[in-house]
Amino acid sequence: MPARILAFGEILWDVFETSERLGGAPLNFVVHVGRLGHPAVLISAVGADDLGDSARSVLPGLGVDPRLIQSTSRYPTGMAAVQLGVNGQVGFRIHRPAAYDDVRLSDEDLEKLAAWGPEWLYYGTLSSMAESSRGLLGRLIEALPGVRRLYDVNLRKDSYTPELVAELLARAHVVKMNEDEMAALAALFGLPGVGIEAFCRAGAGRFGWQAAAVTLGERGCCVWVDGAYAEAEGVAVQVADTVGAGDAFAAALVHGLSLGWPPERIGRFANRVAALIASRPGGTPEWSVGEIGPLGD
Repeated sequence: MPARILAFGEILWDVFETSERLGGAPLNFVVHVGRLGHPAVLISAVGADDLGDSARSVLPGLGVDPRLIQSTSRYPTGMAAVQLGVNGQVGFRIHRPAAYDDVRLSDEDLEKLAAWGPEWLYYGTLSSMAESSRGLLGRLIEALPGVRRLYDVNLRKDSYTPELVAELLARAHVVKMNEDEMAALAALFGLPGVGIEAFCRAGAGRFGWQAAAVTLGERGCCVWVDGAYAEAEGVAVQVADTVGAGDAFAAALVHGLSLGWPPERIGRFANRVAALIASRPGGTPEWSVGEIGPLGD
């Protein structure tokens, strides 16, 4: 049964040396979760500018529902300069403030969302740096008390504070991060820095998580769900770039959790989805579930 999914956060243009591609972790997540068969709505904003117009022209081809993607004249459409490193690894230089810092929802909007009945709420760190966005996230959580909340950590340089991350971790039922982010969280909050299972158990005890996933790049991932823990080996591919691979992993994580899969199956499936995205340029390349192949169980 498909799960209705709500995502909140940034839409921005990933600016490469020779091209620009529409992205932002929440947008990428919505695209990938939609390709897994789940109806999804993104809450965000673009600027009243040429890049905003271009974003709106791209969204239909990505299958993104535009109903809660607003336009604002206060700030320009978001942009992030992408710096490609070794083996397709990437860094980002993010321009702020941006249009996604100026999202507004009325009480009527929140009532309509509650009536739609989302089962998941996805959020990250970047957009929550803006006080107004942080407040809106709180209003969403209050309006949707039964929703399962996924925090995709995505720490970017100069775009988080320990206090903000602690608040977002405590609001989450499920957290997803890479191993560098795990190390950062361990240092910030006194969690175990050695042993991913120990980290997940300690984090769940402190913040109340029901599930956690740590991605390890080409080495695979680790998934912890309600006390059960599994490690899944990576999938060998020729990497084009890693933009969007983590967002695809998050989509596959939600898919597996929604279906009640055990952590080992979730990990194997999410690794395959992320590897497929990493093998193609950009954060939202074309792909289909049929390309994932059987999981062998």
